Amino acid sequence: MAEIAELFSLEGKKALVTGASQGLGRAMAEALAGAGAEVVCAGLRPGEAEVTADAIVRAGGRAHALAADLSQRSAVLELAEQAEALTGGLDILVNNAGTIRRAPAADHPLEDWDLVLRVNLDAVFVLSQRIGRGMIARGGGKIINTASLLAFSGGITVPGYTASKHAVAGVTRALANEWARHNINVNAIAPGYMVTDNTEPLRKDAGRTQEITARIPAGRWGQPSDLAGAVIFLASRASDYVNGHILVVDGGWMAR
Repeated sequence: MAEIAELFSLEGKKALVTGASQGLGRAMAEALAGAGAEVVCAGLRPGEAEVTADAIVRAGGRAHALAADLSQRSAVLELAEQAEALTGGLDILVNNAGTIRRAPAADHPLEDWDLVLRVNLDAVFVLSQRIGRGMIARGGGKIINTASLLAFSGGITVPGYTASKHAVAGVTRALANEWARHNINVNAIAPGYMVTDNTEPLRKDAGRTQEITARIPAGRWGQPSDLAGAVIFLASRASDYVNGHILVVDGGWMAR
């Protein structure tokens, strides 16, 4: 049994989680820390990720907090530099930070399209490229991207978000193809309908919420904590032969 537990242990590993100040990112950062990793928690504004880092430290873990506006390429690169300086080199990267803008496609502001693509896609590639170089040099690592059910479908009034999540799935597979030979596993988690700030406008629509819930075999929307097992699996030795996979965590939505 000890050997099985060791498969999922992250003792001695160093991780960076973006979008870690709340919601899915906070839950994944806390899960990685609970499995033994030292975690750098990145948020958008100074002080935001400190809440998560402080909670990890109070629980007996090791954590740091950084801030970066991932819509700015220079800030993405600076975040990578700071995270590696704090840890001495990252073993795990969780590209979770994301944003969403809602407007019908015919009237969708182009500035919203640009912002969503910069945060949800460009930052994922730039951070993966920068940190991936270090992983290649050190002989391995784990990169976990946050995709979405909208990596598989079109959605409504979120064209930029949908495009970005389809692209995240593609980048995940592309990097896996190139980096598996370097002992780097690149995979993604596609959360289903989760109770987060991003879905609050949707959840305020009682009719739409009822329709969505009725289609979920589990009979409920997901909680951020539902991603804990998935992120630990993909960050640990247990997933050493898993490459380019999009792991759907959706209560069964995609099975319908």
